[in-house]
Formats: sequence, C-alpha cells, structure tokens
Amino acid sequence: MTTLSQSGFSEQKINSILESYKKRIIRDKKKYDKNKDKEEFIQNNRARAKAHYEANKEIKAKKYQDNKDLLKCKSLYNYYKYHNRSNEFIEKFPDKVVFMKSYGLSISGSDTIAEED
Repeated sequence: MTTLSQSGFSEQKINSILESYKKRIIRDKKKYDKNKDKEEFIQNNRARAKAHYEANKEIKAKKYQDNKDLLKCKSLYNYYKYHNRSNEFIEKFPDKVVFMKSYGLSISGSDTIAEED
C-alpha cells in the first residue's frame, strides 16, 4: 500500500488535499446538523432506508444465516479442541471442516483455529 508521500505528491499538495478534506467534512456535518430535524429530511431518510432494506432483505438474511452457521461450527470445533479431541472433530464433521476452510480458517488436528493469509 502506498502512502500519499510515496505517490509523487509534494508536501504542499498533500497538505492541500488534507485541508480540503477536513473542510468538506466540517461543511457536511454543519449541513446535516442544520437539516436533521426537518420533517422533509426525516421522511426522505426513512424512505431511503426502507428502500435499501427492501432491496437487500434476502442478502442480509443469507449473510446472517451463513454467519450463524460459521459461528456454530467454530464453537463446536473449539469445544473439541479444548478437550484435546481436534482429530475426532475432523473425522466426525468433515462437512463442517470444509465449510470453515471456505471462510479461510485452517483446521488441523493439534493446532488452533487460525486465519489463513
């Protein structure tokens, strides 16, 4: 990952970019604070949020279900690992091992759960 100083910008240009960003943040915050209590803003915001919710309802439900399944698998694996029975988990639940590996978790008989790089 390159930083701004490595990207070829001069020190003056970097400071200019940062200052304009800070000013924009302050300007947007003032605009929000001014409009947040207006009825029209509240209604528009609610309508936008409801439309987003309706458009992404199935995606959110699937993500919740996948995360729920992953947490259950990790919990079960940690139980077996705590009781020094990791190999038994791998033999008993090969489908759960594959599921966990699909999320980037490595499982071995004697090691702990670790994120794969």
